[in-house]
Amino acid sequence: MDPSSDSPRPTRPDVHPTLREPANSVDPRAKTLWRIGPLVLGVPTLIAAVVVAVVVEEARWIALTAGLAAAALTVAYTTVVPLWRYRFHRWEVSEDAVYSQSGWFVRHRVIIPIARIQVVDTEAGPIEQFLRLAKLTVTTASSAGTIHIVGLDAEVARTTAADLTIRTQAFTDDAT
Repeated sequence: MDPSSDSPRPTRPDVHPTLREPANSVDPRAKTLWRIGPLVLGVPTLIAAVVVAVVVEEARWIALTAGLAAAALTVAYTTVVPLWRYRFHRWEVSEDAVYSQSGWFVRHRVIIPIARIQVVDTEAGPIEQFLRLAKLTVTTASSAGTIHIVGLDAEVARTTAADLTIRTQAFTDDAT
């Protein structure tokens, strides 16, 4: 390649523009959503362990140990894990693709070209509705070609879904 040409390619051949980190974080309220699940499971488990420890003398130490483990895991999953997930869960819709990144320890990135999109869906359960959040799902015909973006502002999810639906109409051939 001629170095004097005005090429849109990156200057380093090992860096491809689509392999960068997606630009958008999920909504900060997603941290609250990710805290609710561990609380719903952890608090009743802790209460049950305490009740067993009080009522069943033979199982007192086992129940107290289980209660302490439940308390420690609940604290970790309501403080550290949501912050960790928020740091790495990202998404972006560019001119030609939808990008998603998720994962705690193992990063999972999916890039779906706009021409490959077959279904765009939003979903919000009761807790998500209360927090005004939604999940955006972008699907292709491929079994590996689905993006789930959890923790978006509900209006952003609806607007993005509508925009993607309109943009995919420009591709009338079967891109699968």
